[in-house]
This record gives sequence, C-alpha cells and structure tokens, in this order.
Amino acid sequence: MPIQCEYYALEGVQALVKNVHLIQRHLNPALQLGGVLLTMHDARTRLADQVVHEVREHFGDIVFRQIVPRNVRLSEAPSYGQPIVVYDPLSRGSIAYREVAKEVIRRHARPA
Repeated sequence: MPIQCEYYALEGVQALVKNVHLIQRHLNPALQLGGVLLTMHDARTRLADQVVHEVREHFGDIVFRQIVPRNVRLSEAPSYGQPIVVYDPLSRGSIAYREVAKEVIRRHARPA
C-alpha cells in the first residue's frame, strides 16, 4: 500500500484500512497487507518526517525501510512511456524502487 508523505494521505489510508477490514470480515479472512511503502518523501519538510513516524508507529514491521523520495525524474518517466529504471536508472527514485524490490524479495524468499 503506497502512502504519500503528506497529511491528506493519512486520512485516505484510514478509509483504505477500513475497507481491508470489511473485505477480511465478509469476503476473504486471509487478506493481508503485503507492505506499506512511503512515497513522495520531501526531506526538506518536517511534515514528511511526521508522516513517516506516524505510519511506522501505526503499521510497524510491514512498513518498508526504503522510502521513495519526491523526484522529478519519477514524474517525467511515464510521459515518455518508460519505467524509471529505463528512463533514468541512476536517479534517486530509480535507486529507491530497486531497493524496495529487494525488500519485497527478501520478505517473500522461502528458506531452502
């Protein structure tokens, strides 16, 4: 579940979590959030850090360690019809998403 590091995103998360609980109760008791990804983080603002703190406190271990920064190259890539890893593989956003992918792989790796 991606969460932008902005105030109104926290309100939207509450609604989404409520919907997940409804689905668990009525349709799919096994449904679980696979992870929470903090996105569009602007390190220059205190608000972004407050959102990170609130999300980590509320969701705990399912929050990915990697945070995706606000990055112009990430915004540009779709307009060129390319994923960020092709459009600008060395941008901060591209590097962050590769790190998230590694976390996903580690979380779902099966012991041999």
